[in-house]
Amino acid sequence: MKKADVGVALYILAAVIFLIVPMNSTLLDVMLALNISLALIVLFNTLFVKEVLDMSFFPTLLLFTTIFRIALNVSSTRLILTTGQPGNVVETFGNFVGGGDMIVGAVVFIILIIIQFVVINKGSERVAEVSARFTLDAMPGKQMAIDADLNTGAITEAQARERRNKIQEEASFFGSMDGATKYVKGDATAGLIITFVNLIGGTAMGVIRGGMEFGEAIQRYGLLTMGDGLCSQIPSLLISLATGILVTKASKDADFSNILVGQLFGIPKVLYLVGGSLIFLGIFTPLEWFLFVPFGAAFIAAGKMVDKNIGIESIEEEVSMAENEAEEIRKPENVVSLLQVDPIELEFGYGIIPLADVNQGGDLLDRVVMIRRQIALELGTVVPIIRLRDNIQLNPNQYIIKIKGIQVTEGEILFDHYMAMNPGYVEEEITGIPTFEPSFHLPAMWITESQRERAESLGYTVVDPPSIIATHLTEIIRSHIAELLTRQDVQNLVNNLKESNPVLVEELIPKQLGLGEVQKVLQNLLNEGISIRDLLSIFETLADHAATTRDTDVLTEYVRQSLKRAISSKYFPANETTSVITLDPRVEQDIMSSVKQTEQGAYLTLDPEKTKTIISSVEEEVSKLENMGKSAIVITSPIVRMYFKKLTEEYFKDLIVVSYNEVESNVELQSVGMVTA
Repeated sequence: MKKADVGVALYILAAVIFLIVPMNSTLLDVMLALNISLALIVLFNTLFVKEVLDMSFFPTLLLFTTIFRIALNVSSTRLILTTGQPGNVVETFGNFVGGGDMIVGAVVFIILIIIQFVVINKGSERVAEVSARFTLDAMPGKQMAIDADLNTGAITEAQARERRNKIQEEASFFGSMDGATKYVKGDATAGLIITFVNLIGGTAMGVIRGGMEFGEAIQRYGLLTMGDGLCSQIPSLLISLATGILVTKASKDADFSNILVGQLFGIPKVLYLVGGSLIFLGIFTPLEWFLFVPFGAAFIAAGKMVDKNIGIESIEEEVSMAENEAEEIRKPENVVSLLQVDPIELEFGYGIIPLADVNQGGDLLDRVVMIRRQIALELGTVVPIIRLRDNIQLNPNQYIIKIKGIQVTEGEILFDHYMAMNPGYVEEEITGIPTFEPSFHLPAMWITESQRERAESLGYTVVDPPSIIATHLTEIIRSHIAELLTRQDVQNLVNNLKESNPVLVEELIPKQLGLGEVQKVLQNLLNEGISIRDLLSIFETLADHAATTRDTDVLTEYVRQSLKRAISSKYFPANETTSVITLDPRVEQDIMSSVKQTEQGAYLTLDPEKTKTIISSVEEEVSKLENMGKSAIVITSPIVRMYFKKLTEEYFKDLIVVSYNEVESNVELQSVGMVTA
C-alpha cells in the first residue's frame, strides 16, 4: 500500500475510534491542533488553486473532515462531562476567546453560528445548486461546440476527447458539491446541538456530582462548553469559507490573488475618487483627520502609480507589436504549412455562411458531424476531418467539394428557398425556378417558403438547403471513401481490434500480410460499398487464405464470400424476389481465357470488339431494369466476378456485380436478362 493510502485510512479509522474509545486530554489537544491545521490547508488550497477541477475530490474531503470534527466533538464532550478537564486547547479557547466570561463566550459562539448558517452556508449551498444546474444544462451545447471544432479541424481527436472528459468531470464535481454543502450545514447544526447538550449536561454534573453551586457550575462548564464549541466551529467556519470560495471561483486559468488585486485597484480614476472622498471626510467632518487624510493621500498616490504603470505597459505593448510585425516581415515564408492537403474540403460563397454559422441559427456543422457518424455506422470506417471554409472567389450561393485539394463537384443553392422534387407520380405541376438536384442530377424546382406546404400536400419531396449540401457531401464521401482510407486509418482499426482479439491480429500482421495489403483489401470492399465494420470476420478470412495467396484481389473475393450475409441483406430484400441479370457461360469463358497473371496482379487482354459487344449488351440489360425502377444487379460465377467488375466499372459506376457464393441460400432471384457477346 502507498503511504497516502495508509494516511487516509488512519485518518478515517481514528475518527471511528474516537467515537467509541475515550482519549486523554493530551491526545485531544494534538487532534484539535491537527483539525485546525487541516482546515487552514483546505482554505488556502481553495484560495490559490487555479482551476476547480484541481480539487475534484473536495466533496469527499468535506465528508472526511466533517466526520473527524464530530468525532473530536464527542471525545471532548466525554472529557468535559467525566473529568471536567478537556485539555489546554479547549480551556484556552473558552478563557481567551470568551475573555474568561461565559456570557461573552456564548455571544461570540452565537455570532459565529449565525455567520456560518445565514451568510456562508446558505450562500455556498445556493451557488453550488445553481452551478450544478447550469453546468448540466450547458453540457449539450459544450459537446456540440467540441464536435464543431473537431469537424473544422480546430482541435484533434485527442483534444476533443480531453475536453469531453473535462466537461463530464465538471458536471460530476458541481453535482457532488451541491450535495456536499449539506455536510457543512449539518456539521454546524450538530455542533450547535452538542454545545447545548454539553452546557446542560456539564452544569448538571457539576451541581449533582461535583457539589458546586449552580452559578459556579454554569460558569465553569459554560466556559468549557463554549471553548469546545469554538474549537469545532472555527475549523468548520474555515471549511465553509473554503467551500464558498471554491464554488464561486470564476477565474479558471489565472492567479486568484493577482486577478483580485488587479480588479480592485486597477482603475486609477476609482482610487482618485476614493482618496478625495476620504480627505474631504477628514477635513470637513468631526472624524479624526489624522486617520482619514493619510488614507486618502495613500489612495491618491496609489492611483498615480497605477496610472503610470498602465502608460508604461501600453508603450511596451505597442513596441512589442511593432517588433513582432517587423519580425514577421523579415521572416521567410513558412512553406511547410502550405504543403498540407486536407482530405475533404467544403468551400462555400458568402451567401451560404449563415447556414454554417451557429450564432445565426445554422446547423450545417451539426449535419457534418452526423455525416461522419452515419458513414462510420454504414461502412465501418472513420471519415477524415471535413474542413469547412468560406471562399469569396465563389458565387454567393455556390459551394464546391474538394477531395485531397482537388475539386470533384460543385453545386448552387438559393438561400431562403426549398428544393421540390417530383418522385414520379405527381401530375400537378408547381411554379418555381427549374434546377437539378446536385447529388443525383434529378430535375427539381426551387420554391419559396409560402409554396412549401402546397408542394408537400401534392406529394413533392421538399428539401431545405442544408439538407441538399449534406446529402451531396455524403454521396461524394461514399464514392471516394476507398481512396480516403490511409494506412494510418487501417492501423487505428487494427489497434482497436487487437484489444479484443490480439491472437488474430498477431497471426495476420505482419507475419502473413503487410499493412498495405490489408489496406488494399479494405479499399476494394469500400470501393463497391461493402461495409468493413465486421473487421473480425474480414481478418479471420484473410488469416485463413493468406497462406495460399497474397493477391489482394483474390483475397477480396474470399472476404466477400465470408460477408455474404451482409451482402445479401444489402442488395436482396427478405421475402421478395429480386430481378437480376446473368452472364452467358460463353462470356464468362471468354473473360477467363483472356486473364493474364503477372507479378503485379492479373489483368484482362480481351479483344476490343468483344469488349464493345459485352458493354453494349450490359447497357441494354441494365436499361431494362432501370425502366422497371429497379437497381441493376449482375450475378456471375465466383472466379469471374472481379474481372467482370473491372471490365464494366469505367462504363457503369453504379453497377452491382455479385457472385453466386455471395448470395444466401434463402434469397429468391429472378433472371430478367442475360449478357451475351
